[in-house]
Amino acid sequence: MNKKIAIIGAMPSELADIRAALPQSQIVKKAGFDYYINTLENGTQVIHVCSGIAKVNAAVCTQAMIDTFQPDAVINAGIAGGMHADVKVCDIVISDSVLPHDLDLHFLQDYPPYCGIYPADKTLMQTAAETCDQLGMQHHFGRIVSGEAFISDNTVKQSIQERLHPMAVDMESSAVGHCAYLNQVPFVSIRCISDNADDEGAMSFDQFEKIAAKRVADLVLAIAAIL
Repeated sequence: MNKKIAIIGAMPSELADIRAALPQSQIVKKAGFDYYINTLENGTQVIHVCSGIAKVNAAVCTQAMIDTFQPDAVINAGIAGGMHADVKVCDIVISDSVLPHDLDLHFLQDYPPYCGIYPADKTLMQTAAETCDQLGMQHHFGRIVSGEAFISDNTVKQSIQERLHPMAVDMESSAVGHCAYLNQVPFVSIRCISDNADDEGAMSFDQFEKIAAKRVADLVLAIAAIL
């Protein structure tokens, strides 16, 4: 049976290059989202969707994706802020786990779902890393954290680093991973770094947004073609 791969991005810019590479999509509307469906030459069905920014949008979009299409894997793809000295702009971060940085994990760990840190699928992680090597993309494994703010302040960045030790920060990965965990669907977040989540973050984001989005789009399409 051919596989179904879900690709979820938050912003139109994160889907633009995927849509350009996969024209003539079938579009299914569900829960307020447009799910674009294409079949690759290897028979894999790719369902790609723009969720909108932040965790609620991402969670609703992911759950509707899983309910409607029953994908074999969920890939959260897009851009992010770098949170580690080794991570440079335009590098790729492959999640080994995702979690919120703006919520006391006690509320997730001591109450349903009794889990606050959501692991990525090891096979998807390894496939992403091998594909990065084939494409000559510098990559890092690590924790990706999410919250309801664009991080562009050195003090805020330092606080998140000291508490959680992430490799990257965004606004959606933890929600997508949370939904995938509850539904027992293999998941990974793959992010290309557009900025360093510091005082220069907004300027760097404006400069590198499209470059980073194109880079991660090329990567996830290559991954989908071999899964």
